[in-house]
Amino acid sequence: MAQAGDRPGQPDDSAGLEDKFDDEDYPAYSMGRAAEMLGVTPAFLRSLDTARLIVPQRSSGGHRRYSRYQLRLAQRARDLIDQGTPLEAACRIIILEDQLAEAQRINAQLREGLPGDGTPHPPA
Repeated sequence: MAQAGDRPGQPDDSAGLEDKFDDEDYPAYSMGRAAEMLGVTPAFLRSLDTARLIVPQRSSGGHRRYSRYQLRLAQRARDLIDQGTPLEAACRIIILEDQLAEAQRINAQLREGLPGDGTPHPPA
């Protein structure tokens, strides 16, 4: 089962620099920079990796690299934890929220394929 941090279409290393700036999945941030931006410790980010909420890519030297999408997930986790939610529960909540949003998106797409009365199209 895909986790909230798993995203289809991971960045292509051959993409141009301009594409990388706009790609929210490009692993642009080191652990230290990500922790600084979020106001957390590197240990907190490692705990999100252990809980499988976010699985950072690794540099050629083995260092964790985070995308903007992953930083948003980490911030959501931090917000829940700051409100008193245990880490494992916060991660599960975020994963379930993302799965629900994806299911709602798919449902809306499927509904667009229905005629005005809501019945399925007859087979061709």
